[in-house]
Amino acid sequence: METVLLYLLGILIVVVGLVLSIGLHEIGHLVPAKAFGVKVGQYMIGFGPTIFSRKKGETEYGVKAIPLGGYISMSGMFPPQKTAEVAEDAVGGRVSAGRTATTGMFQTLVQDARTASAETVDEGEEQRTFYRLAVPKRVVIMLGGPVMNLLIAIVLFGVVLCGFGVQQATTTVGSVSECVLPAGSTSTTCPAGATQSPGAAAGLQPRDEIVSIDGTRVSSWDQSTAIIQKSAGEKLDVVVLRGHQRLTLEVTPLLTKRYVTDAAGNIVTDSSGTRATEEVGFVGIGSAYARVQQPVSAVLPAVGSNVASVATLIWHLPERLVGVAQAAFGGGTRDANGPVSVVGVGRMAGEVATLNSVPVLDRAGYLVGLLASLNVALFVFNLIPLMPLDGGHVAGAVIEGVRRFVARLLGRPDPGPVDTAKVIPLTFVVVTVLGAMSLLLIYADIVNPVKVG
Repeated sequence: METVLLYLLGILIVVVGLVLSIGLHEIGHLVPAKAFGVKVGQYMIGFGPTIFSRKKGETEYGVKAIPLGGYISMSGMFPPQKTAEVAEDAVGGRVSAGRTATTGMFQTLVQDARTASAETVDEGEEQRTFYRLAVPKRVVIMLGGPVMNLLIAIVLFGVVLCGFGVQQATTTVGSVSECVLPAGSTSTTCPAGATQSPGAAAGLQPRDEIVSIDGTRVSSWDQSTAIIQKSAGEKLDVVVLRGHQRLTLEVTPLLTKRYVTDAAGNIVTDSSGTRATEEVGFVGIGSAYARVQQPVSAVLPAVGSNVASVATLIWHLPERLVGVAQAAFGGGTRDANGPVSVVGVGRMAGEVATLNSVPVLDRAGYLVGLLASLNVALFVFNLIPLMPLDGGHVAGAVIEGVRRFVARLLGRPDPGPVDTAKVIPLTFVVVTVLGAMSLLLIYADIVNPVKVG
């Protein structure tokens, strides 16, 4: 029963965090929109049927049933069709100026978008429309949401790194191998006739704090490892603190083969898939880990690294989705660094919350970090220059600004606002693709979820 409650608690934390992130994202749009005088009819968290709403002033604030997004309804998102514009119908014919072409699904979508936008404009308040704003103001409004997610991520990463801290290897010995085992061995016992490890032979013990190796003062575990690995067959004087006693032990690293690992600790393979090995000095000791609070200066680099990782994931999303589909319908292991849905994030949170073998602080730090990464994903994803994403509206405003600048430069008349309603058919395609992608990820996260740890 306790496990079930912890699992539900983990999911609840993510759901509440997601809803708050969406709400703050929309506030990032709402505040500058109102500051610039745009009429905002609705501020909604979620989609679907309205659960609760309350009107304050000219804006209705509410919560809807499906907490997978949100929106604010601004007056005049799309400019009206030019009266002198000549539209083409679906079969290539032409319609006279001032008459609207409604033949064909896509033309209907465009006209419906224009009509819905026009209905939000009250008589006498045409100046309070979004499309009439100066380009910089529109960019500020549309970037307000993603920037809010970025700020949330920075705060949450600050809580994780500077508040909870992160587990780091220390200069204290955490384990000492009794014998030397071949690379890749999973044995937990020493077979008969196995060679005693240099660490055990020298008398090193868990909780010994390494002070120096062969006269070089040691300040990190990586530093001690580097010295040991390049000193195979050489006698090294290792000074340790054991309790309050300072001891000098003589250790001779043994030359042995070990797998080559990258910066993330993953085993490196060559072009044929064979695991790469190298001959290095080996003592047979492992580090003790401790939670270490990071300086504030570590927060922005961590956020930047996460932004780069998400951007790379999105850039390679098509091939990643192929892998997800293969894992969902053909079995196999999901990529731990691949895309997941909200369902997958919830499952991961629930599984982490139930890991009784992991300290509570570590579990709490993981959940906060998960929400931080989720906000980074919202920031990066919304910058994609495709409508209905925020980046699509930004792109439309920038294109309009460039057109007007070029017109002024060439002494031509103001070309007017860019008719972003014309890209509604593309928006329809984008929404369809995003919906299909979401359904695939949700299905995969149900039948073959990403494993935690």
